[in-house]
Amino acid sequence: MNVFISGGCKNGKSMYAQNIARDMAHEKNAALYYVATMKPADEEDLTRIARHVKEREGWGFKTVEQSENICRCLCENTSSSNLKKDGADPHGVFLLDSVTALLSNEMFKADGSVDGEAAERVAEELREFAVRTGNTVFVSDYIYGEAAAYDVLTEDYRRGLAFIDKTLAEICERVIEVSFGNVIEYKRSFKA
Repeated sequence: MNVFISGGCKNGKSMYAQNIARDMAHEKNAALYYVATMKPADEEDLTRIARHVKEREGWGFKTVEQSENICRCLCENTSSSNLKKDGADPHGVFLLDSVTALLSNEMFKADGSVDGEAAERVAEELREFAVRTGNTVFVSDYIYGEAAAYDVLTEDYRRGLAFIDKTLAEICERVIEVSFGNVIEYKRSFKA
């Protein structure tokens, strides 16, 4: 089952997602992966990463860092003798945290350039990731709902994230919002 979780920043989404992913892995008796997408840019990012790593201690997550080209972290050949050293078995359970950082990495390049087509590409890559794994919890920040207008690039980013989140809401069997610790489930369907 693929699960999409959205909500405001620092509202408990990651911890809630960790619980869902752990329960899914336990139920399937499958490997449990944490796909880390954030490229730290400052001390606040490093602090957030350290907090998330500490929160995952002892949960059984194997961390896979993949800040761009998200499907590259999946092994092509999943026979036990052919698994890539750092690759993840698509038959496992994945927590991808976060879609927000993934789009930022893909859209805003280190050389200062901006990829205006990143949102469409990321949406398709996440669709492929969901199909190939079938058991991923996607985490995203709900940053596009406020009425304030920002500069053109920020608005393009917010529209792009909204497009990706809409795509994930369509393809995932569960859609959940976490808001100030409250959990609201908008969709729950089961695979045939």
